[in-house]
Amino acid sequence: MLNEFKDFIAKGNVMDMAVGIIIGAAFTAIVKSLVSDLINPIIGLFTGGIDFTNNFIVLGGDGSAYETLAAARDAGASAFAYGAFIMAVINFLIIAWVVFMLVRYVNKVKEASAKAEEAAPEAPKGPSEVDLLTEIRDALQK
Repeated sequence: MLNEFKDFIAKGNVMDMAVGIIIGAAFTAIVKSLVSDLINPIIGLFTGGIDFTNNFIVLGGDGSAYETLAAARDAGASAFAYGAFIMAVINFLIIAWVVFMLVRYVNKVKEASAKAEEAAPEAPKGPSEVDLLTEIRDALQK
């Protein structure tokens, strides 16, 4: 059973998947930082710093008693956090746009590389082994 497990792990597709997951996690951190540290502040500059995160409604109670969503949650109030959801959707759209632009760029680089490979002339092929042996045989017969 241990040998079967080793064979399973050693298969290329399992290792490729593991590498993909690890790279994906690292890429996620980069994209999140790009969005939260670079893009969101620029968007905030143009929108006047609009942040929907603290827009919420306390269900079954006095909502005005809490200044922030965090304060309402800390107090154990049941909060309908529609602002956090709106910000999550906005961040998703920004992240999706950034990933789309990156994939688009990578595809263009791949296409350019494929075109370069197609345009590159093939190296002239030498005679095959059979041709060489035939020439040697003919030379020896003379």
